[in-house]
Amino acid sequence: MVNHSSIKKFLYLVDMKNFIFLFTAIIFLASCTSKKYDLIIRNGIIYDGSGEEPVRADIAVNADTIAFIGDLSNATGTKEIDAKSRAVTPGFINMLSWANESLIKNGHSKSDILQGVTTEIMGEGWSMGPLNDSMKAQNLREEADIKYPIEWTTLGEYLNFLEKKGIACNVSSFIGATTVRIHEVGFTDRAATPEELNRMRDLVREAMREGALGVGSSLIYSPATYASTEELIALCKAAGEYNGMYISHMRNEGNTIDSAVNELIRIAREANVPAEIYHFKQAGYNNWNKCDAIIKKVEDARAAGLQITADMYNYTAGGTGLYACLPPWVQSGGVDSLILRLKDAKLRSRVIKEMNTPTNEWDNFYQNVKSPDSILLASFSNDSLKKFQGKSLSEVAHIRNKTPQETLLDLVIEDRDATGAIFFVMSEDNLRKEAVMPWMSFGSDEASYSDDSVFFKSNCHPRAYGNFTRVITKWSRDQKLFSLQEAIRKMTSLPAQNLKLQKRGMLAVGYYADILIFDPNAIQDHATFQNPRQYATGMDDVFVNGKPVLEEGKFTDALPGRFVKGPGFGKK
Repeated sequence: MVNHSSIKKFLYLVDMKNFIFLFTAIIFLASCTSKKYDLIIRNGIIYDGSGEEPVRADIAVNADTIAFIGDLSNATGTKEIDAKSRAVTPGFINMLSWANESLIKNGHSKSDILQGVTTEIMGEGWSMGPLNDSMKAQNLREEADIKYPIEWTTLGEYLNFLEKKGIACNVSSFIGATTVRIHEVGFTDRAATPEELNRMRDLVREAMREGALGVGSSLIYSPATYASTEELIALCKAAGEYNGMYISHMRNEGNTIDSAVNELIRIAREANVPAEIYHFKQAGYNNWNKCDAIIKKVEDARAAGLQITADMYNYTAGGTGLYACLPPWVQSGGVDSLILRLKDAKLRSRVIKEMNTPTNEWDNFYQNVKSPDSILLASFSNDSLKKFQGKSLSEVAHIRNKTPQETLLDLVIEDRDATGAIFFVMSEDNLRKEAVMPWMSFGSDEASYSDDSVFFKSNCHPRAYGNFTRVITKWSRDQKLFSLQEAIRKMTSLPAQNLKLQKRGMLAVGYYADILIFDPNAIQDHATFQNPRQYATGMDDVFVNGKPVLEEGKFTDALPGRFVKGPGFGKK
């Protein structure tokens, strides 16, 4: 007689053995697959960008994404790096970059990559789009050392152009309030009509859909200075429809900085958007005592529920054009109108009188410095004037046997208002107070340079070569204002969160692999005002989107940078 129960038990055992075998095989194969990566960084001290204490761990990367953080002793990588207890951090974010043109000329971004900057944020008032035909023609006429065709119209097209051309760093941008004003109103000192303002708002909406971060303004420069607070609120409301923010070089950083901060706070409140202050400072030695009050004003606004933040650079001198010494009225109508007025003896006399007079009506950089000795001439478009680069305004005035004021106006005429200058207007004590604020990030307010000879035709501000390195070397390591993990947070997750950048600014699984490896005790900045074009040293490895752009301190040929889209990208 057949024992059916015995047969069933036998078959059951066979099936279970097969199942266990198959299950074990699947687990084994899955385990093997999960432990093979494109890149493994071993034995690093991980500063994840959060500001929390670092941990010793390994990091694995597949393609452009962080795949694992932890113990990878049983894993293998196609490429492996032994960090040897060096710091492993997210790539740094430059909150105020003027690499707009330098990246067109040379995409390797060496001066910033050597500081660990992997993302450049542009758009301080002026953005590289949208451009109409007249704006394109004017920009081509006014190109200085760097010459390039304008192969785009909108801001998104420009950023896509950079990505397609090839860049080592990531890029993103605000749409410039100045740019949309010029697009519709021009350079005239008047209010926008309702029709013009509606078109300006539509330009903002289009840029937000393309991936802009929000609206950027620069309100001490003409024609931006002609914009009312109400105009700026209207533009920011349009950006707010796409979750964008407002960022501003405020209307005044000196005598009336208090009212300028009030304006920024009002714009944030009425437009219902976050707002950031560009290069937070109190300009002019008569205003240095205002630092504590301005910090308190920001903190009070934050306590009231507004998201107000700021960025800064780590030097006592700022850099801008000589036109910052001129009253706004003389600049109405653009460069040609400015030059005509400065050639008129009566108007010229009026300009010099206003330059010499302290005022609350406009941010007078001539008054912000202690003397013309504190104005260093950095760059000229006119080759015949380049011999004066690196000299103070006082020195050039002596050479020309004229007053500093007359010399300044002559240079503006001869260089067609393209002269760049460095103004020593800030206090070292205030820099320390500002740097420790938990809402303070950092921006170079400069281009990013490489070894191309065209960059050596003009001088620059040393912040182009040292601003981010100094956050670690000067503020954290040497002066111990804050911990290394806080320094890194200020340059990574803080700006990424403020900008609403997706999967950037942290070392976390699923985030893009923008990664740095360096010894915090070995990095150092070297740029000075006398010799600014000196690269920072000590950065060992830099990965952008998982690709190495710097290996053991040497540049690769990789150009993996991308256009990083803002929060409104693709929305209708």
